[in-house]
Amino acid sequence: MNSMKVKQLSIFLQNKKGSLYDALETLSENDINIRALSLADTSDFGILRVVVDNPQKGEKVLEENYLVKTTDIVAIEMTDSPGGLSFVLKTIKENNLDLEYLYAFTHDKKDKAILLLHTDNLDALIDALIKNEIVIVPPEEVYNL
Repeated sequence: MNSMKVKQLSIFLQNKKGSLYDALETLSENDINIRALSLADTSDFGILRVVVDNPQKGEKVLEENYLVKTTDIVAIEMTDSPGGLSFVLKTIKENNLDLEYLYAFTHDKKDKAILLLHTDNLDALIDALIKNEIVIVPPEEVYNL
């Protein structure tokens, strides 16, 4: 099941002007392309979650200046239409899984979006997705979108 998991980098940023730019510029300067990102903040710090085309290199260049944590997440393909997300969330709820966070993005596949999910039990999530015929996007495909 590990082959279905996407590597996500979580970068802890100081809550000050320019810190997001600096982290993203570090990736750019090292020829690392961002596939998806999400930013959450508190009054003290921000958490930048990114999926990049080369997670190992991304982690290496970022950890020189930032606290970086690599986390496994799952990417699924969902219908990019009203109700597409509801079907996925219903499946997660019916399988009694605790969703910690999610973020989505669209790409060049018509009428489809990619949803990135994290739970405390990714293997149970993968089982539930497969059982409900929800398409799991392999990591290599996400990295190369």
